[in-house]
Amino acid sequence: MILKDDRDYQILFLSSFLFLGILTRDWTLKPDLIIVIILTCLLTQWVLTSFVSWQNTPNHPQPWFNSLINPLFIASWRSALITALGLCLLLRANHYTTMIIAASLAIASKFLFRVNNKHFFNPANFGIIATLILTQDAWVSPGQWGDDWWYLVLFLGTGGIILKRVGRWETSAVFLGTYTLLETVRNVWLGWSGDVLIHHLMSGSLLLFALFMLTDPRSIPNHHLSRLGWAVAIAILTFILQHFWYLSTAIFWALFLLSPFTILLDYCWTAPKFSWSINLQIINFEKTS
Repeated sequence: MILKDDRDYQILFLSSFLFLGILTRDWTLKPDLIIVIILTCLLTQWVLTSFVSWQNTPNHPQPWFNSLINPLFIASWRSALITALGLCLLLRANHYTTMIIAASLAIASKFLFRVNNKHFFNPANFGIIATLILTQDAWVSPGQWGDDWWYLVLFLGTGGIILKRVGRWETSAVFLGTYTLLETVRNVWLGWSGDVLIHHLMSGSLLLFALFMLTDPRSIPNHHLSRLGWAVAIAILTFILQHFWYLSTAIFWALFLLSPFTILLDYCWTAPKFSWSINLQIINFEKTS
């Protein structure tokens, strides 16, 4: 079997989206910035996993940076690449330093913000918000995918494959259902036509967020009931931030602000932590992402 890990499907689909966006939507994302993001994510993942491995080794027989082939990195490079592709798809900037900040902080967040050996921030989302706060060079373009119907079919089809494999489809369904309901009520209240509602809900960035970022199984609540309530809360906060605070990046801020509540939800409703299925017989994979 060529695709040994569920994350291989994510890498395949996200890479395809990236090339598709550049070819069909005429994005201004430069190839060199893509390379910078990918290399920074992989390098940061290697440095931090090597350091963690060195810390967990009795007596520290050699310097942490001497291990070029680190088992922890072998187990986690896919997650780092997925984070990099997410940043390439959603984040825009003019300078290398901005992308380096985004990529390095995205990966570092997995190691810095952990409770019970689980990180609670989505790495790509953390990198996006961090650069929006720390720099004046970063921005997100929610409408970059337009509203062509075939993007909708493509995202739903590929996203459905991933969610079926990882078992987190209910999170996306509840988020999109709640958000659609809120937007429908607002649309009716304002007396707008149905075309306005359809145009708004067919945003490619919204679907990418709901199907690929919101459902990251390593950072969202473990219990299915917790995920349902969490998805509803994110949809409501997104609606408030977008229409009362006029934030075009409302979905990313909503996820960022509510991510720490994952700790409380996992404490109230316990369930086994998610672990990627992978055919590698190495170390305990729960030590990393």
